[in-house]
Amino acid sequence: MRITAPVRRLDVGDLTACLDLGADRGWPREEHKWRLLFAVGQVNGIDDPEGGLAAVVVGAPYGTAVTAISMMLVARKHERTGLGKRVLAHTLAQTGTESALLTATPMGKPLYESVGFRTIGRCSTYSGTPTGVRAAGISRPYTDTDAAAVSIVDTEVFGAARKELTAALPGFASALRVVDAPGGITGFGAAWPNIDQTVLGPVTAEDAEDGLGLLSDLAATAPGEVRLDIDHRQPRVLAWAEAHGLQHRFTTAIMVLGPDIPGDPARSFTPVMLALG
Repeated sequence: MRITAPVRRLDVGDLTACLDLGADRGWPREEHKWRLLFAVGQVNGIDDPEGGLAAVVVGAPYGTAVTAISMMLVARKHERTGLGKRVLAHTLAQTGTESALLTATPMGKPLYESVGFRTIGRCSTYSGTPTGVRAAGISRPYTDTDAAAVSIVDTEVFGAARKELTAALPGFASALRVVDAPGGITGFGAAWPNIDQTVLGPVTAEDAEDGLGLLSDLAATAPGEVRLDIDHRQPRVLAWAEAHGLQHRFTTAIMVLGPDIPGDPARSFTPVMLALG
């Protein structure tokens, strides 16, 4: 069946349809995560004339600099019909940023390469119940007075202003901590609930000692299983995950379209989530 319905901007009223489409592709029903994506991003989709959604993709623009692309989904019965490329092209045109960023599975990578994305690195996901974790005690709980400083640090490290995202973190995260220094806040870390796991991210710090300390402070109080998405440019975080009994689950390609994104990846120890960078 060839679908000619236009791409439309979805809203939170379409949340159940997005969850159903994800389930069709074997994805977990990550409602908490999707609600954040609706809050900070543009969720675009194509309706299936038989009901529900035929395709969806999320674009979270950070100013005019970069858009984080994620949640590319096409219903099984409509795969290989061009819907994915159509909704992706629409989203990139609507956000209109200089660059776009995503992480790609081996299955999705050829589609992204076909529209000009290039691989710049790899990211591995680890999860499990951590063992032997002790709080490092280098951080304190976030307060509302920390908002501006956290936004500044995040902009420096990521390479683009993400004010809507950092403003949403206190309400989204189950734990949010900051690292103080004589000149002000130098790092911050969050933990947030995702079904039966706690995701540790973002973790941003001045150096590896603080980054690993933040991870330990967050993991020490996280209930049950945790998940980390780790850029391979952070070998000490990969070693930390393995040393504390976490298991490798899968690896994705980090891909960029357009100019390289400025920033300081050496200070980014884990992202918020793969969907948002």
